[in-house]
Amino acid sequence: MVVALNNHLQTPMYFFLVNLSILDLGSISVTIPKSMANYILNTRSISYAGCVAQVFLFVFFTEADFAFLTVMAYDRYVAICKPLHYETVMNSRACVQMAASAWISGILFSVLHTGNTFALTFCGGNMVDQFFCEIPQLLKLTCSDSYLSEVRVLAFNACLLLGCFVFIIVSYVQIFKSVLRIPSEQGRHKALSTCLPHLTVVSLFVCTGVFAYLKPTSSSTSALYLMVAVLYSVVPPMMNPIIYSMRNKEIKGALRKLTE
Repeated sequence: MVVALNNHLQTPMYFFLVNLSILDLGSISVTIPKSMANYILNTRSISYAGCVAQVFLFVFFTEADFAFLTVMAYDRYVAICKPLHYETVMNSRACVQMAASAWISGILFSVLHTGNTFALTFCGGNMVDQFFCEIPQLLKLTCSDSYLSEVRVLAFNACLLLGCFVFIIVSYVQIFKSVLRIPSEQGRHKALSTCLPHLTVVSLFVCTGVFAYLKPTSSSTSALYLMVAVLYSVVPPMMNPIIYSMRNKEIKGALRKLTE
């Protein structure tokens, strides 16, 4: 809302930030409200249709979210390392195409994972050992080796995720090299104070997400899986607003103007 109402914030970075904030809100709204309602009502149930919807929406929001984090890393790389080409590279058409690609990739992966998971036959009971319908925990309920097709899809998805993560790391290495050449100590501190928290949250999301989806479920305890699920599904959507908004002087200044 702040970005939409302030003309000074009509830039590619804030355009992507608006999309990221919508996805973060959607991602955390898929899991936490249902968990809170179950706790308040002293129940642990969810309907089959509700579980399907939860898997579809959670995969969609998280996949698109990470796609935007990748795009935003590229945006910062161009802005800091190639400032003279920024307006040409990150023009309006390019930004819209990148944003559309991120949303579409989220939908495609969500359809693929949801369809593949619920096409399987479940014969291991109806107890999901997690606070939301998580695909690895659902695969524990499937019959024999029928879940291997979804495991292959998850492995392929993990490879793409790690590829994007490597791209983000390389982008930030280039950014850090450029930042260290800035003569102003205040300028270096400002750039690093934004980049390092972003890189930390992305690393946390990737490492815990890959662990949760690829590690054999029989080798870990329920408490460990619960903690890992919280780290990749709850912490990043909570931290992104702090990193990109609450610590951003331009956003805080625009917000003060709206409230005056």
